[in-house]
Amino acid sequence: MYGTDLDKEVNNSQPPTVAEPSTVVEPSTVAEPSTVAEPSTVAEPSTVAEPSTVAEPSTVAEPSTVAEPSTVAEPSTVAEPSTVAEPSTVAEPSTVAEPSTVAEPSTATEQSTIIAQIARDRGDVPKEEMKQQVNRRTNRCCPPQGTLNKIITDGITFIILWTLLWSLMGEEVLPGGNLFGLIVIFYSSFLGGKILEVIRIPVVPPLPPLLGMLLAGFTIRNVPFIYEFVHIPTTWSSVLRNTALTIILIRAGLGLDPQALKHLKAVCLRLSFGPCIIEACSAAFFSHFLMKFPWQWGFLLGFVIGAVSPAVVVPSMLLLQENGYGIEKGIPTLLVAASSMDDVVAITGFNTFLSIVFSSGSVISNILSSLRNVFIGVLVGITLGFFIQYFPSGDQEKPSQKRAFLVLSMCISAVLSCQYFGLHGSGGLVTLVLSFMAAKKWAKEKVGVQKIVANTWNVFQPLLFGLVGTEVSVEALESKTIGMCIATLGLALCVRVLATFTLMSFADFRFKEKVFIALAWIPKATVQAVLGPLALETARKVMAPQLESYSKDVMTVAFLAILITAPNGALLIGILGPKILERGDLTTPLELELSQFEQH
Repeated sequence: MYGTDLDKEVNNSQPPTVAEPSTVVEPSTVAEPSTVAEPSTVAEPSTVAEPSTVAEPSTVAEPSTVAEPSTVAEPSTVAEPSTVAEPSTVAEPSTVAEPSTVAEPSTATEQSTIIAQIARDRGDVPKEEMKQQVNRRTNRCCPPQGTLNKIITDGITFIILWTLLWSLMGEEVLPGGNLFGLIVIFYSSFLGGKILEVIRIPVVPPLPPLLGMLLAGFTIRNVPFIYEFVHIPTTWSSVLRNTALTIILIRAGLGLDPQALKHLKAVCLRLSFGPCIIEACSAAFFSHFLMKFPWQWGFLLGFVIGAVSPAVVVPSMLLLQENGYGIEKGIPTLLVAASSMDDVVAITGFNTFLSIVFSSGSVISNILSSLRNVFIGVLVGITLGFFIQYFPSGDQEKPSQKRAFLVLSMCISAVLSCQYFGLHGSGGLVTLVLSFMAAKKWAKEKVGVQKIVANTWNVFQPLLFGLVGTEVSVEALESKTIGMCIATLGLALCVRVLATFTLMSFADFRFKEKVFIALAWIPKATVQAVLGPLALETARKVMAPQLESYSKDVMTVAFLAILITAPNGALLIGILGPKILERGDLTTPLELELSQFEQH
């Protein structure tokens, strides 16, 4: 057996304990039988132990045994398992051995460790230990952990929910049903966004996930054997888009900092209003001569593509700010604050011209009705804003959840009700004013509400961009139409970049920083995805087939604007930011106010 060999090897590997040679026992000194280390080994007078005598592990004397003057062997002079007695090892009379005469190792744990180490070196691993190692490896894979476990859990949950819906709604969740189509679009867009997040090129910044969602919907629409089973009612898509627009406005209203707005200077106001209005006017001009649009349709198209996308700008700016780029002059803070105001200007202008386009009255009456809608929206928003400031109160349980539910339900109801009664634009103003007043009262407590609203947006974002992608059909597009749309979009973007650079020339920025701000102000995504199909849905609702051609062109330009500017804008910000912007000191907190900009 390898155990005996190992014991011998361990015992022989320890150095022997040698007693002093001058120690000689007296003739009358004989060890008592009870004090003898080995039962068979009795020290006779002047008897010398043989070198081969090795004490067994069980022959250790009790600590309480102390030798009398006539006793030879002391309790501590008994050799430990690794102690070999030399021929001259004889104890003095009345001499108590010191603790240092005990050889090491003296514990069973150290002995077993050495034996196990020697067994591993030989390759003789015990079968029990091998079984334990195999069990540990098996437990890592069965049951599965981590990502695989999450995928299996989500898949089973989806199957159970689908079975429950099938038992309640019947054929609606089967292929060809409305709910089935909605589920297909949602999960396809969700997976498209996740795939784009996974794809990472070392040198290139990450692309926005919304691009993958948009392409997923576009693929569903243009693959015949898939799209024939996907049918979404117009009413459903309209409600979903309006809900997504409401969530965007809620996030914009909650994101506006009252203190920052109080100290706003001309530079932020110019960046919020100037580029959007100038691009809208230039798009109206170019679309009138290139796409043969009427002027009111040209301005409607201009405000669709005039908004910048916070979904692209804000994450990119926050990433630069975390790394310290541009924080000394507050460039990330400036762009984040101005992006919300830019969206408000674009949505307000779009709603105004939408009411003008689909109204049969004169221009003066349309303008008066638009002013009436603005007044109603602001009044209702202020009223509901005062209510939401004090209800629910802060002493209730889970106030953030209750506030978020009230804000979402009130704003969505206001938008859908205003659309039902024909008050275009009023619902958006109600949402913006209500959320801004709530944020002003809640101050730092609004963070919990913002997180809940952000989670709600994560659900509606795949639906929004997936539905936009399904509206664009390759068969219905003409090469000439695509060329004109791209030309109009490109010229309008060039005017926007030049206008942004010119407006920033009056601020205290270097030349390279002005170029960066101008290029960072081109990404388009969320607002275009919401506003682009609204004109087409309105034309179908009012039974105006002569206006559907313009509406489809507006939808095509919005789709191309997202497809071209969203990835390119994100790449420009990620690549040029570290190269152009100065890197500040990160030892101080990143708390910058817009009041540091000089008023010009």
